[in-house]
Amino acid sequence: MPNIAVELGNQASSLGARTAYGDPIEVDGISVTPVALTVAGFGGGTADQGEGGGGGGMTVPLGVYMRREEGLRFEPNPIVLLAVAVPFVCVLGRALTRIIRALKK
Repeated sequence: MPNIAVELGNQASSLGARTAYGDPIEVDGISVTPVALTVAGFGGGTADQGEGGGGGGMTVPLGVYMRREEGLRFEPNPIVLLAVAVPFVCVLGRALTRIIRALKK
């Protein structure tokens, strides 16, 4: 039986900037490079009943870098911006209401 930890280590060593930045693509004379937030985790262990392990990952598309004649520009993904902004605004609003209540006392 091969050593799973060594095998996972060999596969994880290939992770890095390649997973966050995609290969540039030419679209109508514009160079487009996709950008993503990537997270990966692996674990393993032993117990009284046996051995186990697993892993998982997640990728969130943040946007693209567009290279035009004017220069390089980042175009964010609006869906991800909304997914981040809505909870942030909710938490900020809740914190502000608590601060204002505390200041009134």
